[in-house]
Amino acid sequence: MKTIGVLTSGGDAPGMNAAVRAVVRSAILKGIKVIGIRRGYNGLINNDTSRMYLRSVSDIIHRGGTILYTARSPEFKTEEGMQKAVNVCHELGIEGIVVIGGDGSYRGALDLSKRGIPCVGLPGTIDNDIACTDYTIGFDTAMNTAMEMVDRLRDTAQSHERCTVVEVMGRRAGFLALHTGIAVGATAILVPEVPFDLEKDVINKMYETLKSGKKHFIIVVAEGVGHVDEMAREIEKITGIESRATVLGHVQRGGSPTVRDRVIASQMGHRAVELLSSGVGNRVVAYKSDKIVDYDINEALAMKKPFEYELYKVAHEISI
Repeated sequence: MKTIGVLTSGGDAPGMNAAVRAVVRSAILKGIKVIGIRRGYNGLINNDTSRMYLRSVSDIIHRGGTILYTARSPEFKTEEGMQKAVNVCHELGIEGIVVIGGDGSYRGALDLSKRGIPCVGLPGTIDNDIACTDYTIGFDTAMNTAMEMVDRLRDTAQSHERCTVVEVMGRRAGFLALHTGIAVGATAILVPEVPFDLEKDVINKMYETLKSGKKHFIIVVAEGVGHVDEMAREIEKITGIESRATVLGHVQRGGSPTVRDRVIASQMGHRAVELLSSGVGNRVVAYKSDKIVDYDINEALAMKKPFEYELYKVAHEISI
């Protein structure tokens, strides 16, 4: 393989730049030319590309976001759009692509692989919701950011003896909410995977902790559960405790990646190049049982990720 492309797609995640850096440098070391594809599959369709060199990725390992930018691409979901992308690959001599993103990005990689452009996917999402891997690039940084923000909110909640209902990201998965909730000592954690009753699972727990002398509360809610403003109003109405809602939002996507995200992203980027340089495509790189492994994309997309119910039980039992 003489030329490969690299792109980032879907939501940005801290550590994506570390992965791009590893891909570029690992490839150049093997004598492979690297084309950076900007704005995801949109950039591939529109030939928004540039040659990348060793110095193209200098001083980016510590930066959040992605230097290649990212965008959604409805056009790529059409047969015409995919054919445009394949034509650009042929025009530029791109023989394989490293795709950094989530499940949606993997489906695009699968479509390209079926059309003769071998692809290797890297899991980049703060939600940690990709089934084939124990860990996704960006998860650790997002958790630490959320934890720091909630710690600051708790200072105010304690000063005013309030209940603070905090929404963290996670539209379809509660991993970020669960881990953040444990880390901040939340009174209750609400996630999409576990049905809840506000009175039983939140208000009764608040009453229990009131008996022990605690007068401020943190409730962590995953984005997929939502309704935090309504929840805060209902809590205040029933308990008489002043309650406020806060949505952390996209602050969780940004910031300098942690050591863990930088190291794992670098390992994954290196493995992706190893695969493509060996002529192997249609794969997904993953982190499983503390090892970097890879799976067939079809197999990876068919997997279902179980929720951490045991950890959720621990969180529930120690939040008294």
